[in-house]
Amino acid sequence: MKIYTKTGDTGTTALFGGTRVPKHNIRIESYGTVDELNSHLGLIRTQDIDPRSKEILIHIQDRLFTLGAILATDPAKATLKSGKERLNIPKIDEEDITLLEKEMDMMNDALPPMTHFILPGGNSTVSYCHIARTVCRRAERRATLLNENEPIDERVLMYLNRLSDYLFVLARKLSKDTNAEETQWIPKKL
Repeated sequence: MKIYTKTGDTGTTALFGGTRVPKHNIRIESYGTVDELNSHLGLIRTQDIDPRSKEILIHIQDRLFTLGAILATDPAKATLKSGKERLNIPKIDEEDITLLEKEMDMMNDALPPMTHFILPGGNSTVSYCHIARTVCRRAERRATLLNENEPIDERVLMYLNRLSDYLFVLARKLSKDTNAEETQWIPKKL
C-alpha cells in the first residue's frame, strides 16, 4: 500500500465513510488537533518518567485514536445500510473519563496544595506536559465548535476536558518527581 494517494492534492480529504471535505473543515481541524496531541503524548512517554504514567499515557493514546476516528466519521454515513455502525470499535465511555479522574485524584493526593497559578516550565518533561495540555485545550475548542454545527458524542467533549486537567496534574507530579521548581505566578501590584 502506498502512503501517498494524490487524492488530497486539490485541498480536500475524505472522512471515514468517503465524504470529501476541505482540509480546513472544522471536523478535520478537530481530529487533526487530536492527532497533534497524541504526538505530544508520545514525546512525554519517551521521557524518563515512572512506569505508571507511561502505562496511562499509552492507554490515553489508544483512546485518542478512537476519539479521532469518531471525529473523522461523517455523521450522515455513521450507520451502514445493514444498520450496523460504520465505526466498529469501542467508543469513549464513562470508564475512560473515570480513569482520568482517579489518576488525577491519586496524583493530587501526593502534591502540595496549589495556592497560585503556576508558570509552565521547570524542565523539558514538565514543559512537554504543559504543551500537550494547551494542545488538548485547542482540540477541545475545535471539537466544541464542531459540536455547535454537527453534534458529536458528549463523552468526546468530556474526555478532552478531563484530559487537559489530567495533563496539568501530571505536569505537577513530574515536577515533584524530578525536583523541578514550580514557579508561581504572582501578579505585580499596581
